[in-house]
Amino acid sequence: MRHEWMDLDGSRIFFREAGSSDAPAVLLPHGYPCSSYEFRNLMPLLEDRWRLIAPDFPGCDYSDTPESFAYDFDGYADFLARFADRLGLKQFALYLHDFGSQIGLRLAIKAPERMAALIIQNGDIYEDQLGPKYAPLNEYFAHPTQENRSKLAAAVSREGYRDEFLNDVEPEQARTIPPDLWELHWALTTPRRKEIAVHVIAGLKDNLAWFPRYQRYLRDHQPPTLIIWGPKDGFMPEGAARAYLRDLPNAELHFLDGGHWLLETNLNEVANLMRDFLSRIQA
Repeated sequence: MRHEWMDLDGSRIFFREAGSSDAPAVLLPHGYPCSSYEFRNLMPLLEDRWRLIAPDFPGCDYSDTPESFAYDFDGYADFLARFADRLGLKQFALYLHDFGSQIGLRLAIKAPERMAALIIQNGDIYEDQLGPKYAPLNEYFAHPTQENRSKLAAAVSREGYRDEFLNDVEPEQARTIPPDLWELHWALTTPRRKEIAVHVIAGLKDNLAWFPRYQRYLRDHQPPTLIIWGPKDGFMPEGAARAYLRDLPNAELHFLDGGHWLLETNLNEVANLMRDFLSRIQA
């Protein structure tokens, strides 16, 4: 594993990289409330065959928080494209997890020729399959009052982060999820970064309008796709995974005994499935 920084558009961006620079590439955009840290254990397991690259988005963990950056899904997707360009990634497999799935799919819509394959892990793009933990968000979407926005802000907290990482897994499995996750990310959440997080969460309402576009991209392009899912997820239950088969009938779908953060609870299973899939796609 190599820990790197680059200057991109005047901002210092942190990223993790593993594997040979001439190997087939896998780009790993992170979700919320996380960073490239979520891939720290996966990358060494695949570096013998692939080049794996995981950036911290602007405003997250070790990357800068530039005031001029557009902190929304388009802004993050544009960043991801520029980041990949800087590293000379012409084509790559894309790991789609959490809100990184929607960011990554916006990149795929703009540049479908760059997508060698998709690995989808608990990333939602089907509104009719959103889980019960979306209830506070749906309340805000229906009634975007200052009071309801304050409830969103209350979730951007140490306890809120802990709840995001533990989600709906059973107590025994929750004990395998390290507290480093929420402690690290909360320690690096400045007041400005909290404002950004609330803004991005509130912006999920506009992102719902993109769900049909993501689905249309999948239908039209049929990228080779591996779906790995933890159904113990209050945001993205089992139905959210099966919904992808509406548009990707040839996708490989695997349910594991875990929840939203499978790289913490089911790491070796995920790595083995990815190795088998990528060996066939990126031979």
